[in-house]
Amino acid sequence: MGELVNSEPDLGTIKPSFTSSSEPENSQSKSLIEALSLDPHIEGGYFRQTDTNPTTIPSPYSSEALSHETLTLSGPAREGYRADTRRLSTTIYYLLTPRHSQGNFHRNRSRVIHTLHRGRGRYVLIHPNGCIESFIVGNAVERGERIQWIVEGDVWKASYLLPNEPDTSHEPNREETGGLLISETVVPGFEYHDHAFLTQEGIRELLKEEQARELDWLVRRSE
Repeated sequence: MGELVNSEPDLGTIKPSFTSSSEPENSQSKSLIEALSLDPHIEGGYFRQTDTNPTTIPSPYSSEALSHETLTLSGPAREGYRADTRRLSTTIYYLLTPRHSQGNFHRNRSRVIHTLHRGRGRYVLIHPNGCIESFIVGNAVERGERIQWIVEGDVWKASYLLPNEPDTSHEPNREETGGLLISETVVPGFEYHDHAFLTQEGIRELLKEEQARELDWLVRRSE
């Protein structure tokens, strides 16, 4: 289970291991990005859509977009988009690297199933009732790390890269970390109309002042 935090949480373990920068990616990350044909993602990191279920269903959601900010960042609606239908499912690769090391707090209307391929990272979730959940994803399942995890619709989600090994005795080496690579399957399928970023005002409404201050670095800064 994740670390469920209900009151007076100690969020000291939730802090960045890497600092995102505009410097070129290291050789491992660059090779992976090129091999998988990944593009920058508006949440942070990189992605590529790998599957779209051809079946469509009536949309269970409002026809109104969840966030006009997201629509501005994502650009024109995809070809064939209709507000009254959704694809049954969609799947992407998603990658965090030492240079692009965090995915900022956001939510989707749809359920998201995550599967680990390589690397380590920490996820931080804020549930609609204000409960904070945090867990590490990685291959050390005997230490409680997860290789599969599910985030329900309307849960705020952020993630960030961790070193390959949980050794905190020295600064992680950017050049030795290839990144965190996962797949995400969204059901019903992903649409930018169903996506929104958490704002600095929003996190203060959801959480206690101290909690909001500790997690503020995972909130996207408006440009």
